[in-house]
Amino acid sequence: MTATPPDDATHLRATADFVREHDTATLLPLLLPGLDGPELRSMAEHCRFAHAALLFLPPDDETLRAELASCGMDFDATPQPSVVVRRRLAERHGRDEADLDVTILRPSVPGAPEERTVEIFALTVPPGSDLADLAAHEREHRHESHLAFEVRHPDPLALRGLCALLARHGAAPDGGGYNPHEDATVLYFTAPTSSRTGYRRVELNAAGNHAGVLADHQGGDSAHRSAEALLHLLTGAWTTQALAVSARLGLPDALDIRTATDPQQLARTLDAHPQSLATLLRYLTMLGVVTKHHDGYRLTGLGALLRADTPGSMRPLALMYGGPFYQSFAALDHTVRTGEAAFDHLFGENHFDHFARDPELAATFDQSMAASSRMFDPVPAHPAVTAAAEALRPGTVVDIAGGNGELLGRILTAHPRLHGTLLERPHAVEAARGRLDALGCGDRADYVTGDFADVPAGADVYVLSRVLHDWDDTRCAEILRHCARAMPAHADLLIIERVLPADGSTSLATAWDLHMMANTGGRERRADHYAHLLADAGLHLLDDTTPLPLGATVLHARKATAALPHPAYAPEAAQPAQGV
Repeated sequence: MTATPPDDATHLRATADFVREHDTATLLPLLLPGLDGPELRSMAEHCRFAHAALLFLPPDDETLRAELASCGMDFDATPQPSVVVRRRLAERHGRDEADLDVTILRPSVPGAPEERTVEIFALTVPPGSDLADLAAHEREHRHESHLAFEVRHPDPLALRGLCALLARHGAAPDGGGYNPHEDATVLYFTAPTSSRTGYRRVELNAAGNHAGVLADHQGGDSAHRSAEALLHLLTGAWTTQALAVSARLGLPDALDIRTATDPQQLARTLDAHPQSLATLLRYLTMLGVVTKHHDGYRLTGLGALLRADTPGSMRPLALMYGGPFYQSFAALDHTVRTGEAAFDHLFGENHFDHFARDPELAATFDQSMAASSRMFDPVPAHPAVTAAAEALRPGTVVDIAGGNGELLGRILTAHPRLHGTLLERPHAVEAARGRLDALGCGDRADYVTGDFADVPAGADVYVLSRVLHDWDDTRCAEILRHCARAMPAHADLLIIERVLPADGSTSLATAWDLHMMANTGGRERRADHYAHLLADAGLHLLDDTTPLPLGATVLHARKATAALPHPAYAPEAAQPAQGV
């Protein structure tokens, strides 16, 4: 028996643990954020979480069975030939399907309810095989890893309804097929970027041959489907404005989740034109923001995020994306043609200076930054923060350009021995002071009004949260040098940003890269790009990156104790080098 590559064995155990720890009711909202209420109940009634899948590439059959046994999974049934995954592998790697003997095993996971399984697509890759490159690529990218939901009583109507529900919540068709060996139709989707499961693909598995549904899923009338998809993309601005207008009107604040409100009464409350408001409500119903009932409209859980009084309210984001940032995106062509930020071109100054002249707008911007604060949930537990909190001498955390103190407040609340310092503009400092006082940790906080050159020296942990993406490389290098000068030898620097994937895969960072280019002249970056900027400032990027909610990442850096070599960073062809 040949030793199993560590990645395969670890992945198998992690997949089995995932199956054991999740059920349908808890998994669906993680897979499709925003799915709640009647839609969640309907989907849970029509399908169940059946298995998690992975491609396993053992050197021989004996090794595969030994690894299954080590996970407590015995499998005596005859493996079934794969049709869909074998075809996908052949297409992806330019191989003949006949050369890829992919089989399917579904061993039960001990301790998992409802007889859930791990679905293993097994392809033997002996040492020295010409499949070695294929195996290395698949282990790195895990294209075939997915979550599968078994449709309880499959019929065309139910299947089409489930497909529409997945699409409505951001999942996109990603192929599928019919396996005659199992008499089952599989429909694959890419998970929405907001999914919090760690899996990028999802499968609907329906017993029987559902050729019509499969043809539609795969693009039976491709021209019609392409035109419909493009039309949906082109009208995305309508959605932005509908959400922003409802937030400005106070519509979510005037509705209740449990009790319906008559639309005529709602129009009077909002001082809105009844017929026009009715049209807006129909559109918001389509978006899942409100639901219509016989006695009026109710707010959904999704819509409740736009209420002003909701913890972590996203109302300020709606006002910004439907306000000044919406206006600046109309000048995106100027940015693409010239490289100048559209915001600067439209308003005649950068957005920081523009907001500074308008206190109300500045407050909304700071609140919009705090609206994404759920990404901060894991930060107080970061090892660098915990180590500072548990030191014999209480440590100090400096939040550089820390806005209204949302992140610093979370850190100080979680660690009562820590002290904090917030560096910000004058109006933001006052907002942060009020926030930290309200949280009961104001007596452990200091405030510095100033610029990046004023980073306080001598602290234990420094935090740059969503700061560097505002600036080009020249300015980023300058900011990092200010940090390095202030940091003692033992200090940690935590950088919170959306990091562009090195493999170009789908990511929220891709969208934010466009947003930063148009509105600040900044950019999102790959990890190797940050490593280069840090090294030039005398700092070293460590390997312990930490994923955060909403597509963010914590990068961890320390002072370089010696001249550590760093890989040369090469900007992408379409992105001219900035500064370094």
